[in-house]
Amino acid sequence: MVPDPDRWPSSRDGKGFTKVAQIVHSMGLKFGIHVMRGISTQAFNANTPILDVTTGKAYQESGRKWLAKDIGIKERACAWMRNGFMSVDTKSGAGRAFLRSLYHQYADWGVDFVKHDCVFGEDFDPDEISYVSKVLTELNRPILYSLSPGSSVTPAMARQVSRMVNMYRITGDDWDTWGDVAAHFNVTRDFSAANMIGAKGLRGKSWPDLDMLPLGWLTDPGSNEGPHRRCNLNLDEQRSQVTLWAMAKSPLMFGGDMRQLDKATFDLISNPTLLEINSFSSNNKELPYFSSKNRAMRNRSRHSASEPLTLGLTSCTGYEASGWSARATGDDLEQVCWKTNSSNRHGEPFCLYKRQSSLLMDDDLTYKQRFDGKVHLLKSTKTEACLGASPNEKLTSKESKRGSFSPCGRDANQMWELNYNGTLMNSYSGLCASMRTQKGDIFSYYWSLYIIIHIIY
Repeated sequence: MVPDPDRWPSSRDGKGFTKVAQIVHSMGLKFGIHVMRGISTQAFNANTPILDVTTGKAYQESGRKWLAKDIGIKERACAWMRNGFMSVDTKSGAGRAFLRSLYHQYADWGVDFVKHDCVFGEDFDPDEISYVSKVLTELNRPILYSLSPGSSVTPAMARQVSRMVNMYRITGDDWDTWGDVAAHFNVTRDFSAANMIGAKGLRGKSWPDLDMLPLGWLTDPGSNEGPHRRCNLNLDEQRSQVTLWAMAKSPLMFGGDMRQLDKATFDLISNPTLLEINSFSSNNKELPYFSSKNRAMRNRSRHSASEPLTLGLTSCTGYEASGWSARATGDDLEQVCWKTNSSNRHGEPFCLYKRQSSLLMDDDLTYKQRFDGKVHLLKSTKTEACLGASPNEKLTSKESKRGSFSPCGRDANQMWELNYNGTLMNSYSGLCASMRTQKGDIFSYYWSLYIIIHIIY
């Protein structure tokens, strides 16, 4: 792969981005590139040879040279750029040699950061991610590894690859509308509750990425050449966004034109208190609080029979997650029940009905593979309302009709797996259900955000 010499004259004679990287480094900055999954359709159609970096020649195996059409998988094209890129066969030596040659080339150019697109979210390709991560650990220079896109990403999906990367998108593209900003509150809550912020990553830690900050001088989505305009968010909305990003410890990446940076925007993105929160805060989650009624409840015996049970989510490795079992009923459906020695004051264990998703009967092979062995949990045999859960949603056994039941659908947060060790795992979060004595409820990020904004500004 080589840059277009008409757009990048310094790349002529095989120099690639070396000169650009040198200039960026001379300014005290890091140099990053945005690359796509697998191999380009252009290279596939030209059927170019695969480079073997160990020999400097075309890759050979089984007595023949391997070409682009031997490794490209046309059926696995990038979802949002179907005519541009496709996956490569990472099971073949030639496919691995191709990926290895790309990242060795990036290292030779002096690249410090790679955003790898079309491999995450709805384009999830764990095989390519894991092999690229392996190659990066073998290079003679560190390269930060970022995944995209973030649409349909769940904490459970992120947990599969977080150790292999440094950051990964968890939302769709963020633009300068309050609707886009507001959509990040629940996502941020879920990933923080799942303990994904600052989890172990490639050569260090990994971080959920809320996308770039669309502040200052911008264009409209899909318009690379203008017309240009100022950010549509008002100052309070911009402060809210940057504060949320800092609290969530998201990588802070400015998405505006640096050449047109106004003082208000500069003051916002360089606020020392926000940067300190982003860099040095810890255990960032929603704030618990208790009303006077809750305080009275806390003073009762923890085992009081009058205290309602609460269904919450917790780590699947903790002792409090184990206690679920299947129970036959007179109906066609089995029940999933919390251990009977923790029944409510009427002596009845907390139970839900389990049923295989009828949506697994359709022709969507990917959906079938993803949720094979998973079930829907219904509150009764007479309704089509299924239990869903994000890491902080809670459902009291006494007042289940006010809980997270909604029409059964394809959402991962409605899919559950009962394991042999007595845990009940949610497919969205990767966390497990647990019944506890009700202690209180939860503030949303909105309230803690309001407090911090008024302290900082």
